[in-house]
Amino acid sequence: MVERLCARLGAPHSTLTVAVEPGNIQAEARTARYAALAAWMARDGLAALATAHHADDQAETLLMRLNRGSGVAGLAGVRARGLVPGTRLPLLRPLLTWRRAELAAVVAGAGITAASDPSNRDDRFDRVRIRQALAAADWLDPAALAASAAHLADAHAALEWASEREWAECVERAPLGLTYRPRAPRAVALRVLARIITELDGAEPRGSAVARVFDALVARQPASIGGLVARAMPEGWSFTQAPVRRA
Repeated sequence: MVERLCARLGAPHSTLTVAVEPGNIQAEARTARYAALAAWMARDGLAALATAHHADDQAETLLMRLNRGSGVAGLAGVRARGLVPGTRLPLLRPLLTWRRAELAAVVAGAGITAASDPSNRDDRFDRVRIRQALAAADWLDPAALAASAAHLADAHAALEWASEREWAECVERAPLGLTYRPRAPRAVALRVLARIITELDGAEPRGSAVARVFDALVARQPASIGGLVARAMPEGWSFTQAPVRRA
């Protein structure tokens, strides 16, 4: 359908074929789509990818992540500018302030019959159930929810800025790892801890695991995470590789 429409409009078009791994089909399909799009961008030398995510998508994402207990980064939802997952390629979402119904009206006004994806009505998926709940709750305003996600994105950016400054001023190299002398509030310190753990252990830790280490260090108790040991020392919180156990 898209190929025929592009031919009628004289717009360049490529059809990309993907293979979806088993498991969470929506998540795996998303991964496969972005991988195919990134390869297409590299092949054709494209400068950026634009997607049609809109305010209703943003509202659904915010509610789903609230229900999972996400932090500020997750609650900020998708951003107007970002990166294609797994790459450094620019990803643009120019329609985040538009409602789904507004976009549908534009399409209909152009005389185009939009495709209807049956998975958008399959309530086995969390997003579909959230969408149905939103539609039934006329007191909830998806545009206002999307605006809240944008405000949370601003808050996330501020926390990232603060954590960069905290890292520069309070983290030092030590003979066996890193030492951190925390000064910032918990939300900033958690980001610094996550960066320390990622740098020394080579893997990005889960937020709950980072919070557990933070709480232990505040209580002056040692903690381990991945292949690291963290200790509250007089000179600050030290992070070193755990001793290798002999067989």
